[in-house]
Amino acid sequence: MATLSLAVLLAESARRRPDGLAVVEGDRRTDYATLWQDALRVAADLRERGVGPGTRVALLAPNVTGFVTAYYGILAAGGVVVPVPTLLGAREIGYVLRHSGARVLLRHDALADLGGAAADEVGIPAVSLAGLGDGAEPLRTYVSRDPSDTAVVFYTSGTTGLPKGALLTHLNLVMNATTNAFDGNEIRRDDVVMGSLPLFHVYGQSVAMNTTFRLGTTLVLQPRFHAAEAIDLMVREGATIFMGVPTMYVQLLEAAKDAERLPALRDCVSGGASLPVVVLERFEEVFGTPIHEGYGLSETSPTATSNQRLFGRRAGTIGHPIWGVEVEIANEAVPERIELRPTGERGEVVVRGHNVFAGYLDDDDATAAVMVDGWFRTGDIGVKDEEGFVRIVDRTKDLVIRGGFNVYPRDVEDVLSRHEAVGQVAVIGLPDEVQGEEVCAVVVPADGATLDPDELVAWSRERLGKHKYPRRVEVVDALPLGPSMKVLKRELRARFSPPAADARSAAPASASPPADPPVRPADPEHPTTPTPDQPDHSQEA
Repeated sequence: MATLSLAVLLAESARRRPDGLAVVEGDRRTDYATLWQDALRVAADLRERGVGPGTRVALLAPNVTGFVTAYYGILAAGGVVVPVPTLLGAREIGYVLRHSGARVLLRHDALADLGGAAADEVGIPAVSLAGLGDGAEPLRTYVSRDPSDTAVVFYTSGTTGLPKGALLTHLNLVMNATTNAFDGNEIRRDDVVMGSLPLFHVYGQSVAMNTTFRLGTTLVLQPRFHAAEAIDLMVREGATIFMGVPTMYVQLLEAAKDAERLPALRDCVSGGASLPVVVLERFEEVFGTPIHEGYGLSETSPTATSNQRLFGRRAGTIGHPIWGVEVEIANEAVPERIELRPTGERGEVVVRGHNVFAGYLDDDDATAAVMVDGWFRTGDIGVKDEEGFVRIVDRTKDLVIRGGFNVYPRDVEDVLSRHEAVGQVAVIGLPDEVQGEEVCAVVVPADGATLDPDELVAWSRERLGKHKYPRRVEVVDALPLGPSMKVLKRELRARFSPPAADARSAAPASASPPADPPVRPADPEHPTTPTPDQPDHSQEA
């Protein structure tokens, strides 16, 4: 019977490049042989605590070397890793611990109080990473696992309810790291990868950490992202690869204005959300480095597509499917089966291949709703052109329907991002008695800029269709971000939605131009169609 463990990524690099530099954390440098032996000591320690094949172990830690050794130690012992976002509160951590059935929580000392309180509530031990494995005789090797066994349980962001546990198998994650390394991102053996993405998140964990270890190259850890510090760290350590989400690239551009020196990056990868084309263009001009945008979700391990050198790169798209994965566009109005749309038509992005998860933990109904005819329904709206490039238009739950017209926030955000006074922007739909929903732009001004809502409304009216331009502009100091630094639009909708009883009177007068003539009740090009409630998806990659 064939066996496969995600632990093989670190084990093989330790065998092939024992003296190679694996992880840099501040002044601490750890080679592959040492890192693997430390992980095997953790595995031995965990075995003494009752952890064996299939035991779920929660891991609560920032981007530190201890996260890496604990992660691979759990896997080496045959256990299942349950990463816990460090930004959660005690009650939310308690939910993850309870729902996952974790038998023990491994936590960093900086999170001792938070993790301890949650573990106590659930009734499981909380063990410090400090000293974990010290003095233990390392296991001879890792425990055998079946390729279809669960390796990691990732909890989704819970945008429409309680988070669900996405079950990713050893096969899912080994294949994703391999295709990322050799096809999707083409990382080289001598590259130095900047690890600013949180390792508790599927993007940072699979695309950054696991892919780096698949090749045996170096991962530079930044415990928490700070743009100016990231630039200094990349310069000091000679980083050649940066992986981030759009908000990180925006912040790096701002920090670059005051930086004495910029890193000599060879390549950059963007995921987690759609990257505005103007941000890509500005970054490439300032840093002199191309950005390859990709796409995926927790349920797809995460990478499903990327802009690959084999097919060429096209700004504003998420490229082509990675090796062994199919990505197509289906009719979102037919939830019970997969009905593929013709090339060039918009519809729901669907995925099948080695990267698709094994389902949601203890939730057969939710699994059945997204797994249809062998395809995973992402809940994202996209389009695929004649050359095979895929573009994400928006999430179905973020779609704004104004007066019967479909408005895709991504289209509006791309235009508004080009205004000189706009630093960051998120477009949402707010309830409106007349139009059903009204387009609202929530804007963070560019550094040093003063933004006039009325002027931005007028500016956008000249550049966007009558049904698309925002009638309402809200200026904020910062956009709310989730653990993976994605903008939380649900919080913006909750903050700016008018009271249900008096939606019209709640709209601000400062950004409300005269009403337009009535629009047709339906969009002739992209007719409005009802869609089922979509599942909670975590951040893409």
